[in-house]
Amino acid sequence: MDVRSLRYALTLAEELHFGRAARAHYIAAQPFGRRIQELERELGVKLFERTSRRVALTPAGERFLPRARRVLAEMDELIRTAEGDHAEPILRVGVLGFGLADRWAATRTLLATHHPELELSYRELDWTTQYDAVRTGEVDVAVLHDVGGADDLLVEPVMNTARCAVVPAESELAGAGRLSAADIADVPRVKLGGQPGLVDWGGAPTRRDVEVRSPAHVATAVATTGRIGFHGEPATRFFPHPGVRYLPLEGPDPVVAIASRRNDRRDTVAAFRAATLASPAADSLAAAQAEDAVES
Repeated sequence: MDVRSLRYALTLAEELHFGRAARAHYIAAQPFGRRIQELERELGVKLFERTSRRVALTPAGERFLPRARRVLAEMDELIRTAEGDHAEPILRVGVLGFGLADRWAATRTLLATHHPELELSYRELDWTTQYDAVRTGEVDVAVLHDVGGADDLLVEPVMNTARCAVVPAESELAGAGRLSAADIADVPRVKLGGQPGLVDWGGAPTRRDVEVRSPAHVATAVATTGRIGFHGEPATRFFPHPGVRYLPLEGPDPVVAIASRRNDRRDTVAAFRAATLASPAADSLAAAQAEDAVES
């Protein structure tokens, strides 16, 4: 049973309004509602009655949710206990899409040099879970696409990447050198499911959109449906696909950031944050050294 879905259900029980409950977790109402439905299917009972005017707890919901609240309180206590152990050598790192892209090598080198005892355990994230995975303690730190709406977390930008449109190889747009917002204004698209901020970054949705939850699925969805998608420039190397073309697109750049809980002061978290934030400088230094070696 997914811990995040339990938290969503508890918030909905408090708010009795899907929109307000979804905003409390910084995600859109549609993926929030899906998680509630998936939880109900898994349990085999309806927790909420929904009408066009109101949301109410069912008798099954009245019985189940107090128990879920007690379980989550115990899990939160376990997380707090674990965070008190500064000697823990394993760090759970959530990664969205290509993450640090070409800077992973520099980050790992810095960690291996200064914290050789630290072991990293990686978890794949998607747009709907990138912030909540940190909040719930599923991961200790996350490398994600910062679209705002996470003021409760410590989020710092690491790098910006160029914005790209992902278009079908057979599309008349595929031969363009660069695309503007006007070029794609009325084209059906692959919508990025998750936080509301993704709507601004991915462009205004149309009624014919299809939704994907993971950056890794964008190119396949574009090739399959004939719609257009959006990505950061590193996707051209990390998510190649023979059925699509990546084209520079005007608009806001993707911001790759590192996120952790504000009250998490473990040495392992601080070490990973420091290595990640230092990776651009380390990468530049390595490139300069390589260039000097070639010239000499």
